[in-house]
Amino acid sequence: MRAALEVESRMFRALAYLRLALVTWPVVANAVRHTFDHPVAAWCCVGLMVVWTFVAIWLYAAPERRLPALLVVDLGLAVAMLVASPIFKGPWYHATLPGYWIIGALVAWAIRFGWTGGLFAGTLLGVVDLLCRSTVVGTDWGNLFLLMLSGAVVGFLCGSLQVMAAERDRAQHELAVAAERARLARAVHDGVLQVLALVQRRGAELGGDAAELGRLAGEQEESLRALIRTRRPAASAAGSADLAAALHGLSGRPGVEVALPAGAVAMGAERVGEVVAAVGACLDNVRTHVGADARAWVFLEDLGDAVELSVRDEGPGIPEGRLAAADAEGRLGVSGSIQGRIADLGGEARLRTGPSGTEWELVVPKEQP
Repeated sequence: MRAALEVESRMFRALAYLRLALVTWPVVANAVRHTFDHPVAAWCCVGLMVVWTFVAIWLYAAPERRLPALLVVDLGLAVAMLVASPIFKGPWYHATLPGYWIIGALVAWAIRFGWTGGLFAGTLLGVVDLLCRSTVVGTDWGNLFLLMLSGAVVGFLCGSLQVMAAERDRAQHELAVAAERARLARAVHDGVLQVLALVQRRGAELGGDAAELGRLAGEQEESLRALIRTRRPAASAAGSADLAAALHGLSGRPGVEVALPAGAVAMGAERVGEVVAAVGACLDNVRTHVGADARAWVFLEDLGDAVELSVRDEGPGIPEGRLAAADAEGRLGVSGSIQGRIADLGGEARLRTGPSGTEWELVVPKEQP
């Protein structure tokens, strides 16, 4: 969205210079020809066009002012100037009162609403021009065709530029993510993996409780190695997966119950992996802070364009200030594994905690917003 807005703003800045050039046409052309049945009213219309040109440049400069009402007024004034042509210049006029000035409104509609908006504005202006003429010649039909064609083409080009800008930003983001993952992979490989491998080996040698610790270290080593091998950016993963089926695999954990919709919940494969990882982090916190046999519930609801998940336990809750202290100490289990993952997916993670337990509500759009 930000890339598309930047392109739109650039196009409206270019349109500002075009408007300044276009407004010279009704001033110069009407001054030279001076073929008016009602000169005072006609020159008032020319003055209105000059004033609106500068007002429109100011209004279109800010994105928050580019409301549909502004576009309607802009196009309405262009139509009004065409309708005024036979009234103030006489029924047998050849050149319209605004001349090329109406192109400003046409281009504005093309920038804001794409090829459909440009085609609509061009068709409306062309048809009004034909209806206002007492006689229609071949060149008038050609003007209608050119207005329709120019509106559609300009709108299509603006839309294409917005798509290209969004793809460029997405590609740059993917490259940055890939570079960061590669850097983290090197750091993990050089330090954490060696330590986990050592713990696994020594735990097996010592036996007893150390053997269990070694087994857990081995599991984490395998998970980290799998993460390192999958270094592609999230947005580049192709294909889709069933989120419900992926979450069903969590029901094999001790004390975990998973409630799922009856049908499949299709999402991008990489997004499914991130959501399942976030839910798994919630369950890991339950096992760590409540107990290995603590009960937890996972609920999934399909909202159509998004999914909502709830991960709830019956533990003592999270003490006030504990999460802030964990962030300050560099422990990123909640802020990184849960909130960070969901934020990267364009979703929201909400936490409710108290003496009766802790509940995470994760709302994730099915596609990146």
